[in-house]
Amino acid sequence: MRVVQKYGGSSVAAVRLMRGVAARIAKTRHDTPGDVVVVVSAMGDDTDGLKDLARRASPKPRPRELDLLLATGEQKAVALMALSLQARGVPAV
Repeated sequence: MRVVQKYGGSSVAAVRLMRGVAARIAKTRHDTPGDVVVVVSAMGDDTDGLKDLARRASPKPRPRELDLLLATGEQKAVALMALSLQARGVPAV
């Protein structure tokens, strides 16, 4: 069995919220046989802030560079979630 959980920006908008999400993920992992896959959005309003930065740099940012920039918001959230899980003793990559 594989369980997929998705957490949006408001549920991971701060590290304290991420710790709560990590607790839910840890419980799911404990209670569920098989894999738990977690998808995490960028924190809070990070995406809006990054879009604003892109528009300040270029009035019409190219999609490739905009995608690359926006992905940094998700990367930050993913790394912080992995650290939050690891702090609970839950292996995460």
